[in-house]
Amino acid sequence: MSTPQSDADRANAFFLLDEVLQFFWPAALRAAAELRVADHLAAGPLPVRDLAKAVGADPGNLYRALRLLATRGVFAEDAEGRIALTPKADPLRSDAPNSVRAGVIMVTDAMFWSTSGAITDSVREGGPVFERIFGVPFFEYFSTDPATVALFHEGMASYSDSENLPVARALPLAEGTRLVEIGGGHGHLLRTVLREHQGVHGVLFDRPHVIAEHDLGELGDDTRWETAEGDFFKKVPSGDAYLMKRVLHDWSDDECVEILSRCREAMHPGGRIYAVDTVIPEGNGYDHGKVLDVLLMVAFTGRERTAAEFATLFDRAGLRLERVIPTDSVMSIAEGTRA
Repeated sequence: MSTPQSDADRANAFFLLDEVLQFFWPAALRAAAELRVADHLAAGPLPVRDLAKAVGADPGNLYRALRLLATRGVFAEDAEGRIALTPKADPLRSDAPNSVRAGVIMVTDAMFWSTSGAITDSVREGGPVFERIFGVPFFEYFSTDPATVALFHEGMASYSDSENLPVARALPLAEGTRLVEIGGGHGHLLRTVLREHQGVHGVLFDRPHVIAEHDLGELGDDTRWETAEGDFFKKVPSGDAYLMKRVLHDWSDDECVEILSRCREAMHPGGRIYAVDTVIPEGNGYDHGKVLDVLLMVAFTGRERTAAEFATLFDRAGLRLERVIPTDSVMSIAEGTRA
């Protein structure tokens, strides 16, 4: 004979059943981003039928998707039945100063959406499932699909653009520092750092095809920066300090030790390492890094790490974790020196 359910039992059961449906929220968000709904509402609210015609969608189904988004304040229906842009929806505009449209589309792309559906295999077997689904490891996949490469870089820029200034302001860089950014991409972070720290000289280090598209020229002073091409597993340029943002989280512990060791070998006396990632706090509370860590688990060999895990990585590379510097973003800076 089954035990009668209490009100608390029923509430807890409904909580889980409701939570498991929440993946439709990012699905609807992707639809709004792909259809550029926010762009078409920038001039003011529109009736659903007019909005659907503008974006090329079915009016009824567009309304249903936007009604779901409105439950979280992303778009709103006014008293006249028109759909309006809201402050939370504004970053979906492709021309917004803080646009995250590309980031939304990237995270809901098949490269992450499909791998998340195979999470049980990753948990059971202890490795990423990306290669099993797509036939090649994550970063090799890019070489076979130029459109995905562009989407990934645009999507990551959506995240970086909201993080770069807080990170740059938190970096304790001395006048005259030669700062090497490892895996610096197109130079968005380094450009921000150089604007905030006028006495610093920057070196943007990455693969040749990535460096070719850098935009450091926007600084207007080419005496303050230079570029260098190479493989950070083999050799990196000499410098006083090394900056790497969202780099270590892409790689396994052994691979991270290799990257950090190359930096230690090239580092000038008294040099510093600044590893910028989410640093997962202790306890059961929500943290952005805990979500990203599961995304990485199914796609890469990497992970988000705690301060203690960063300390272990640094120690294995002949470095010492001096402190973790918080920023006014989800990112923190693990600062290390030669041990």
